[in-house]
Amino acid sequence: MNGLLLLGLSALILVVAYLFYGRYLVKTWGIDPKATTPAVAKEDGTDFVPTNKWSVFAHQFSSIAGAGPVTGPVMAMMFGWLPAFLWVIVGGVFFGAVQDFGALYASVKTEGKSMGQIIEKYIGRKGKKLFFLFCWIFTLIVIAAFADMVAGTFNGISVDGAKLAPNASAASISILYVFVAMAFGLFLKKVKLEGLPKVILGIALIIAMLALGIMFPVYATKTTWIYVVFVYIFFASVTPMWLLKTPRDYLTTFLFIGMIVAAVIGVFVSNPTITTPAFVGFKSASGSYIFPTLFVTIACGAVSGFHSLVSSETSSKLVENEKDMLQVGYGSMLLESLLAILVIVIVGALPNLKASGVLDSTLANMALADTATPFTKFSAGVTGLVAQLGLPQSWGLCIMTMFVSALALTSLDAVARISRMSFQEFFEVEEGQEPSGLVKVLTNKYVSTIISLVCGYLLSLGGYVNIWPLFGSANQLLAAMVLISLAVFLKVTGRKGFMLYIPMVLMFIVTMTALVQAIYGIVMKLFVTGGFVLMVDGLQLVVAILLVALGLMIGFNSGSKLVKEK
Repeated sequence: MNGLLLLGLSALILVVAYLFYGRYLVKTWGIDPKATTPAVAKEDGTDFVPTNKWSVFAHQFSSIAGAGPVTGPVMAMMFGWLPAFLWVIVGGVFFGAVQDFGALYASVKTEGKSMGQIIEKYIGRKGKKLFFLFCWIFTLIVIAAFADMVAGTFNGISVDGAKLAPNASAASISILYVFVAMAFGLFLKKVKLEGLPKVILGIALIIAMLALGIMFPVYATKTTWIYVVFVYIFFASVTPMWLLKTPRDYLTTFLFIGMIVAAVIGVFVSNPTITTPAFVGFKSASGSYIFPTLFVTIACGAVSGFHSLVSSETSSKLVENEKDMLQVGYGSMLLESLLAILVIVIVGALPNLKASGVLDSTLANMALADTATPFTKFSAGVTGLVAQLGLPQSWGLCIMTMFVSALALTSLDAVARISRMSFQEFFEVEEGQEPSGLVKVLTNKYVSTIISLVCGYLLSLGGYVNIWPLFGSANQLLAAMVLISLAVFLKVTGRKGFMLYIPMVLMFIVTMTALVQAIYGIVMKLFVTGGFVLMVDGLQLVVAILLVALGLMIGFNSGSKLVKEK
């Protein structure tokens, strides 16, 4: 299959989906460009901050485009590139983008309420409590997986003591990103810079950070970096959005788009052919079946419950005009789907890129090694493509390593904030009631952040490879919960929600099947095959059982409300 043709076809499908299906949703549900959004009505300078639509889009895309669009599609290619491609396209257009836009829409229309608060209003307080508990447990899994992933990417010293320059430079650039983003946020707070001047300044800062990071790498072990990462996401969770999160996402988006554009140009120049199998079979070599494995392996890029939390917990508090919601909610998801397709094209064409000389022996050995991770495959492939444009290979490897870490970091700082807010909202008392001393302590933003991060750290000890299958299942179950809740919201408020019924039922069946399989596998380790590790398998078993129980309770609670509501 010609990679350029597949990428072009995908881009055309996604653009058509945005122009027609996205606008159909807007017309069906209704927006009011003259309405006062929560960001304006409740502006507080911390969470509710009216923000330019491109900055909100940058925040949304940067936050949702985590490690998933790279990791999921590559892992799912164990069944062939065609099933992965079809699920990204169908899931992205009719599942993921609808969920992201729906969550943003519902939140903006209900005074910036989070999904849990929306559930309380339209389904009941019990549903809210269950949802926030589910969300909090889910965020711990995300924190654990992505923190371990980032720390591994920043690891500048190999097992034998050799220095890893690309990793160390990527770490250096990431440190610069934090401080430069805060300075940029303070500058924008004082100087109302918009449009082209803001873009030019942002790009100049990125180029300067890349150059300085490559010149002055920071070498440290993975253990050191995991502590640094947790310290960073603590501050990202408690600082005002305008000071760190929003400016960092704005700057990071230029890096993302730059890498995507460079990779696309590289595909145009090299015109690679996808030579990996289109379809391997319904059962992979490892024994996994395409159902439900494919649908929980590819989350970001198709449909991801985490996205709905970003939409309703943060982005809805930044939107300054309702007409911006389609671009922010639906558009950002489709761009992520395009990124997932780009990953499929490049990784699927690695043998061809090696044969044509686009990948030299060093890059080819990296990408095609049996131990190569999805990140390694994608990074080496893009480095080879970008090298065709004249960029030195050493720079390309460093920048791609930075790109990979930035993908995970932007999700990490978002999910740390969401974890803190979910924990706080779980313990909130009803309006008019006086909270007890214990509740006041637990809902303190510093205390709730520390508790969440400590739990996330304990889960991270198992490593992201062990956590990823559980993350995929929990993520997709969260998507099912959100779709059911949105269907109730739309029905209660007199809007059509039939387009959510098939996605919510399919995702619920898929994820429950996957979680039951995960529990069965861990139990077999404990009683039959051996290899059970308490701090790894034990924690995952407890979390998986909790997710199944909470998912069933939330599904029954919300589903019964949907059936009864007239």
